[in-house]
Amino acid sequence: MVKKPKAKNVKAKAKAAAKDPCPEPRAHAVHVDPKAAATAEGKPLPESVSDVPLDEKSPAEWAYERLVIYIQNFEEQLDAEHEIAVGFVGGDAGVLRIEGLGFFDPDIVTFYGSDGDGTKTQLIQHVTQLSVMLRAIPKKSTEVAANRIGFRLVADLESE
Repeated sequence: MVKKPKAKNVKAKAKAAAKDPCPEPRAHAVHVDPKAAATAEGKPLPESVSDVPLDEKSPAEWAYERLVIYIQNFEEQLDAEHEIAVGFVGGDAGVLRIEGLGFFDPDIVTFYGSDGDGTKTQLIQHVTQLSVMLRAIPKKSTEVAANRIGFRLVADLESE
């Protein structure tokens, strides 16, 4: 006969588990070059991301948070003459210079920016269709510093 746990212990464990921060999700990457720059998968999540359990996040919020981490990691590897852009896989939308990123629960992620001609551009993407390629493109002007949206995005995550 299997002994049932006391209700008090079950409730106490559930309450304690609810207060524990989110466990790190599984992530892994391997590169040909053992000296390759650190990848987003190998870095710890920002505290603001790991504080909320995954099952309490919408697919859009969780996709947004990981995009922020990937964007920041990609920008850390750029020189002063390049900025981040995103190319869209599976379509002819071209490249969008990332000037903003957002999400709309439960399942939409939005990229704000401009295309190669400087035309204001916005892509609204369902999380199940999310497939982007981060790209380094020359900054707009040699007189100004390159924009680094990833650091602003992480700061915004941490301020919530």
